[in-house]
Amino acid sequence: MILILRIFNVSASVEAKAVSRWRLILGASAEQQLASSCGGGGIGLTEEEQVMDQALAEIYDDTSEGTDVSSSGSAASGRGAGLGKSAPRLSKWLGDVRTFFPDDVVSIIQNDAMERKGWKQLLFEPEVLATVKPDIQLVGTLLSLKGKIPEKTKDTARMLVQAVVDDLVKLLENDIRRAVTGALNRRQHSPLPSVSGIDWKRTIQRNLKHYDAERRQIIPEKFYFFDRAQRSKEWTVIVDIDQSGSMADSVIWASVIGSIFASIPSLNTRVVVFDTEVVDLTEQCANDPVDMLFGIQLGGGTDINKSVAYCEQFIEEPKKTLFIIVSDLYEGGNRGALIRRMRELREAGVRTMCLLALSDQGQPFYDENLAKVLSRDGTPCFACTPALLPELVEGALKGLDLFDLAKRVGMK
Repeated sequence: MILILRIFNVSASVEAKAVSRWRLILGASAEQQLASSCGGGGIGLTEEEQVMDQALAEIYDDTSEGTDVSSSGSAASGRGAGLGKSAPRLSKWLGDVRTFFPDDVVSIIQNDAMERKGWKQLLFEPEVLATVKPDIQLVGTLLSLKGKIPEKTKDTARMLVQAVVDDLVKLLENDIRRAVTGALNRRQHSPLPSVSGIDWKRTIQRNLKHYDAERRQIIPEKFYFFDRAQRSKEWTVIVDIDQSGSMADSVIWASVIGSIFASIPSLNTRVVVFDTEVVDLTEQCANDPVDMLFGIQLGGGTDINKSVAYCEQFIEEPKKTLFIIVSDLYEGGNRGALIRRMRELREAGVRTMCLLALSDQGQPFYDENLAKVLSRDGTPCFACTPALLPELVEGALKGLDLFDLAKRVGMK
């Protein structure tokens, strides 16, 4: 349905092109019926629309999986083309898709091609991989296949992952840095004016003598501002990431966010990933987030309790520690021990949260019962879009009620 709605925006005039657009959406099999509804005349597709029609046919036609992509076929002959193992033909198809469709539509078609036509193995060909539009879904696919990627393709695959990581860092880095800067070390004061940095409590206390009874308001003689300079490693932030296959998008977002945390001097950042085993990727995170992503192994079971037990060793000052679990909470380990550990962390003063999903996708699948138990014990559990995470982190560092904050910003 999303693809259908977006295809409607491809051509210029909605009214004049309505029939041809429905023809593109429904395919050649619907041409006769559409023609009849328009008075019996044929439906003439422009040269550009014919290329678009062929590109869509190769994914959404009812051809069997693995049909040879180099076989002939057109919209008029019943969409006989499929996606098989002809890398040159696939490269041309990818080029056509990227030429005639908007970026968001390209991502949908490209990922549908991988799922519906089984051409993931073709990503191992450098000329094909170089033509693919990089996005999070594709990075997830590459990470899941990384053990099978041949040497000749590794450099191209790394460049593609690097491009996506760079885009995500640009999207989030300023907001995360601003959030952390605004929350930490607000005890010292600075003469430099900044509206967002006004210490209202101190300003009011120091100016009570300037209360104007007639106006019924304080007329401040002097404002006091927080010093935004931060001490080194003032807070510990632990990002504990579930690397099971269902968490692919969240793993990528969380890894990039962990690398941003690691670049902030005031934070001592630890990044850990887990399935039934626990892997500490802190060093890779600090040096190169792409290396960190290639250190992730998507798939496998889940032992959240084991990962939390591992992370406990990094908590030196509980009241100066933010512990973020990114997981759908389908625990395969000791569920009771996990609940006790998380409760004890909260009681010790650690600020904990669980992100059931960290992506722009819809409602996540997760263990509702475990989420309710953790929430009852003080660890809020909700899905979060990457754009909202900076505000959430700032609220956690400031000691705000995250349950109220989540409701206010519309998290689920």
